[in-house]
Amino acid sequence: MTYIENVRLAIQSIKGNRLRTMLTALIIAIGLSALVGILTTLDAVKKSMTEAFSSMGANSFTIRNRGTGIRVGNGQRPKAFKSIRFEDALAFKERLKTPATIAVSIKASNIATIKYGGKKTNPNISIQGVDENGLDAQGLSLSSGRNFSTTEAALGSNVCIIGNEVSKTLFKDASPLDKIINVGNYRLKVIGLLTSKGSSMGFSGDRAVYVPLLKAKLINSFPDPSYTITVMVPSNDIMDNIIGEATSEFRNIRKLTASQTNNFEITKSDAVAQTLFENLKFIVIGGVAIGIITLIGASIGLMNIMLVSVTERTREIGIRKAIGANPAVIRKQFLIEAVVICLMGGAMGILFGILLGNAISLMMKGPFIIPWLFIIGGFGLCILVGIASGYYPAKKASKLDPVEALRYE
Repeated sequence: MTYIENVRLAIQSIKGNRLRTMLTALIIAIGLSALVGILTTLDAVKKSMTEAFSSMGANSFTIRNRGTGIRVGNGQRPKAFKSIRFEDALAFKERLKTPATIAVSIKASNIATIKYGGKKTNPNISIQGVDENGLDAQGLSLSSGRNFSTTEAALGSNVCIIGNEVSKTLFKDASPLDKIINVGNYRLKVIGLLTSKGSSMGFSGDRAVYVPLLKAKLINSFPDPSYTITVMVPSNDIMDNIIGEATSEFRNIRKLTASQTNNFEITKSDAVAQTLFENLKFIVIGGVAIGIITLIGASIGLMNIMLVSVTERTREIGIRKAIGANPAVIRKQFLIEAVVICLMGGAMGILFGILLGNAISLMMKGPFIIPWLFIIGGFGLCILVGIASGYYPAKKASKLDPVEALRYE
């Protein structure tokens, strides 16, 4: 019953100093909301990124002429090798004899304007050249129409597949299928419409036009284009073996001797996500530092309030000691009071943090997350802050002389 009685007395004391208590609890709430909000947001970002990369196929790897280009701070730019030519990509696709599906793609333009009749898009449409396996390699699906055939991809037929945003701009709610659109100087027939997917890593498939690979070679506006080769492996168990065979085959295509190092980059599909996850650790450290600094400030404020409370309640402490309360009971009372104030602030902070983190997550079209680990950890941190802040005032109160305390006015 001692704990229940002490909690009741702590709540009575808090009610008697509402403004002062709420200000201290608010400081604790701000510290915890910053900490929980940042960590919840990062959890949402990780889940969103994992879903985005898994949709592109977990068992795949990509051959490029440079690294992924993901850097933090002043990290070095990835080394760029000579471009992968159209002929090199097609030779690799033909010569790699493994149970894997190979897709070749290239970005033909970033600033294209697409026209249909009197309507046109902004000059921010991406033109992507893909073969018959290109859409699968990028995790794209069709909402209507069909994919490129092997013949269309090889011959560069005047057909295209458009993103959802392009379709809405040019055709509103009407079907774009079998319509002729102007892509640069070319007139292309729309044979497919992509399912809306939103943006990922700065690129939006909704704001893109996909054309057969050979057609993209003709449209290309870049001076030294480099093709991207994606190899989709049926099982992760044989991933390393196929990467080894692909490396050997592409070295032969690039005419490299045994003493020369690779002049291309092979990146697994989850490597980009793993790199980003590692870089997110810096943000986590920053968020934790902000939360801890704020909580240190809150704990100093709480200690000051408890010291003032001890001074104001000196006579009460003297009366309690006079009727039999020992120092341990007095110390326990003030410690519980400090912990209760911290838990009040912690509850507010955790609630605000979860709401803030999930608001950002929903803006990014991510999932709603209830971070149980952070909730439990947050309340545990509140108890530690309460004990650390309340120990000295509680010790001071327990050592008061009852005779001197009773005489205090």
